[in-house]
Amino acid sequence: MELHDKVIVITGAGRGIGRASAVDLAGHGANLALIDLRAADLAESRAQCAAKGVEARVYEANVAKEDEVIAVIGRIAADFGRLDGLVNNAGIVRDALLVKAKAGAVVERMSLAQWSAVIDVNLTGVFLCARETAIRMIEFGQGGVIVNISSISKAGNAGQSSYSAAKAGVAAMTVVWAKELARCGIRVGAVAPGFTHTEILASMRPEILEKLTAPVPLKRLGEPQEIAAAVRFIFENDFYNGRCLEIDGGLRL
Repeated sequence: MELHDKVIVITGAGRGIGRASAVDLAGHGANLALIDLRAADLAESRAQCAAKGVEARVYEANVAKEDEVIAVIGRIAADFGRLDGLVNNAGIVRDALLVKAKAGAVVERMSLAQWSAVIDVNLTGVFLCARETAIRMIEFGQGGVIVNISSISKAGNAGQSSYSAAKAGVAAMTVVWAKELARCGIRVGAVAPGFTHTEILASMRPEILEKLTAPVPLKRLGEPQEIAAAVRFIFENDFYNGRCLEIDGGLRL
């Protein structure tokens, strides 16, 4: 895909990988529809994209709510008059052990609320945004590209039952949709970042960060811009379809 003047939707665009992807794509001429729940963060992302000389608009919506997703994707399509791409990036974490035991007694368990919050955003939200975007792409008749953000945790990471399940599901749906949507001129790919220097990790104590980076062969966290470059690769390579790029510094869980 030639990115110049294309319209790309990015969820979770207010911070981290979402913002980095928006700014990177804007630097290559794409116009952006930025979705998030935080107005102040969206405003900053929009300003950084607009500084690249492209059109960037902001939309507040919860990707876990079907009515909000239907409405916001419809509004974006009407505002721009076309829809060429989606970066399915919005996600949350609610890490917890399935059960926590001490001295042979269970002292804590993962709640259904913790489980559902992550599944609703990280899996159902990806499904809803992809479905509504694909509908618009088919209606416009110009094809398009969907890029889903998975995670190294798709392999299974202790303390992340819900997050790992969701991110594994995202990787699997990428393969399914690539097979289903190719006949409509829509490619689907995914990126699975390793531990990346975003706001969530930046707030962790230094000793925790050291434990995260110690097993990484490159001995550091990834940078959001490095993940953004992988996202752009999928957009620009017209033969990339149904696969997941692992950008993790060589780490294996």
